[in-house]
Amino acid sequence: MPPPLATAKKRPGKPSQSVAGRERWKLEDAKARLSEVVRLAASSGPQWVTIRGKEAAVVIAPEEYRQLLPKPKGHQPLVRFLQGLGLDHLDIEREDDTGRELAL
Repeated sequence: MPPPLATAKKRPGKPSQSVAGRERWKLEDAKARLSEVVRLAASSGPQWVTIRGKEAAVVIAPEEYRQLLPKPKGHQPLVRFLQGLGLDHLDIEREDDTGRELAL
């Protein structure tokens, strides 16, 4: 009689690869350790998920995602907004402050 097959499940590991600063996870490992993938996305940067060795998805922090979204209609940079207020007549130059003299 042949010896029984090992039935112990392989515990999913760390990212399968780290290439050029990219953490890469096999889909099965990413699914099994989703909490860790999400935590690492927030602390260490994007986490790449692969299927059969090909990039399939990227998990990123919400802040990074918001930066990728298009700006809402009517959005303008702060500098352009301030220029549009017509405050050109204000004198906002500062005098040079050389400090005070101390008697030593």
